[in-house]
Amino acid sequence: MNSGYHADSYVRTCEQSGEAHLNDDLSFPKRFFRRLSHEGAILLLATLIGALALAEGVGKFIVAGIWLMAVLVAMLRPPFVIKAEAPVAAEPAPVDTDALLRPLAAGLAALDMPVLVIGSDASLLLQNPAAEKALGAFPLGAHISAKLRSPVILDMIRETIATRTPNQIEHSERLPSERVYIVRIAPVDLQQPASQTFFMLSFRDISELRLIDRMRSDFVANASHELRTPLASLRGFIETIQGPARNDAKAQARFLGIMFDQTTRMSRLVDDLLSLSRLELKSHIAPDQKVDLVPLLGHVRDSLQPLAGDLDVTINLHLPQGKVEVLGDRDELVQVFENLIENACKYGQEGKVVDVSLHNGTAQAVEVTVSDHGPGIPSEHVPRLTERFYRVSVEDSRSKKGTGLGLAIVKHILTRHRARLIVKSEVGKGTDFTVRF
Repeated sequence: MNSGYHADSYVRTCEQSGEAHLNDDLSFPKRFFRRLSHEGAILLLATLIGALALAEGVGKFIVAGIWLMAVLVAMLRPPFVIKAEAPVAAEPAPVDTDALLRPLAAGLAALDMPVLVIGSDASLLLQNPAAEKALGAFPLGAHISAKLRSPVILDMIRETIATRTPNQIEHSERLPSERVYIVRIAPVDLQQPASQTFFMLSFRDISELRLIDRMRSDFVANASHELRTPLASLRGFIETIQGPARNDAKAQARFLGIMFDQTTRMSRLVDDLLSLSRLELKSHIAPDQKVDLVPLLGHVRDSLQPLAGDLDVTINLHLPQGKVEVLGDRDELVQVFENLIENACKYGQEGKVVDVSLHNGTAQAVEVTVSDHGPGIPSEHVPRLTERFYRVSVEDSRSKKGTGLGLAIVKHILTRHRARLIVKSEVGKGTDFTVRF
């Protein structure tokens, strides 16, 4: 019992220390003869020593002692062990990135939020359809900086890859239209045997929230100011009619006419504000309908003929033969050219003529130019013409029943149409407003 216990303990000790029995895989006869051969060699050595001792005349007791010692040594010797060779580490199997990302790609394809998946080296591995539509196609396998050039976003990506902690920032895009995103990056552990970590970069569009905030602040700052003057006038005229002019028919008729003009101005102001709000909310959606500009400009000229006649201004059209089509929204383009031609008639009244020209060269963009021969606009005012409620001359604008929102509406419509408004003006010679598609 004790010998077996010690033998088992020794075997376990050898196994724990990285050693292995040479005899572990041998059958009992093989183990017996192998051990017997070892002990036989020792006995043979002892016999030789005894023979030498007899030849030298040493006593038989010395020979017997040597022989007994050899036998004891042979019997008590621990089993012969050898160190096992260290196992060769198997090379890790190559990671099948496509197989890992396939279930993730199926889920991201159903999201309407732009999402990119990148690796630990910031190379793009996956892009969902919403990201391709909003940000454009990214080259798969390339570094994320090949498409995203924002230093703030790239710094955030590097920090998250190094620390494995989520991050987010607010990012604005100016072209093709102004958009605001909350950009967030976070590690994604798919819990696969490869233990490879991916990073998900998402873009949450908060443009409408920012527009609503800006619209509210603009309305408080500008619209309330524009409404305060006519409301004060209406209140004063009503008090006058109720008081001193209660029995004055001529004064009442004059005051009622002014009140009508003021309410009409407020109505135009509210309509322009609502129109501007609707345009801002859909400025990032490009129209996809074809519009022929030749009959459209003719329609606008005909609708403004009564106004031009009252101002003693002639509207001349210079149109090419055939169709000139652009992608756009017909009602919005009518509003653009109505605003531009109406402004040319009002503020270029001194020139008596407004020219509307349509150019469609084979190697050029489609352009519509509205030219007047009035007093012109000083150069310092030109960059700010499309700002809301901005006026070159406040009194002149109000006297001509302007709201200060016409060119702002034009700018937002053209932004949606991916078109440009180019203004050229020279004091004393007139102004050219060119719409380039």
